[in-house]
Amino acid sequence: MTDISVGPYVLTGGELPAMIMIDSITRRIPGVLGHDSSIEELRISSPDVYTRPEIIKYKGKSYRVPKILLSGHHARMDEWKLKRKK
Repeated sequence: MTDISVGPYVLTGGELPAMIMIDSITRRIPGVLGHDSSIEELRISSPDVYTRPEIIKYKGKSYRVPKILLSGHHARMDEWKLKRKK
């Protein structure tokens, strides 16, 4: 059996988690959304957007998140991302 969590909260019934699971699974079926560009992950998600923590500890090392990514200034964040791709 696999445990699945839809968030860090308690709900009174299983209807909402069931709808979340149905939506997240069916949107991966080709043609369900009409266009591939409708998949949220491809349209707006980015690994370069952070809020917290400002310092990430990984395998005994500490990494500081670039301040521009914590600023919330989307135009400057986009500039930073473009420079990074070059």
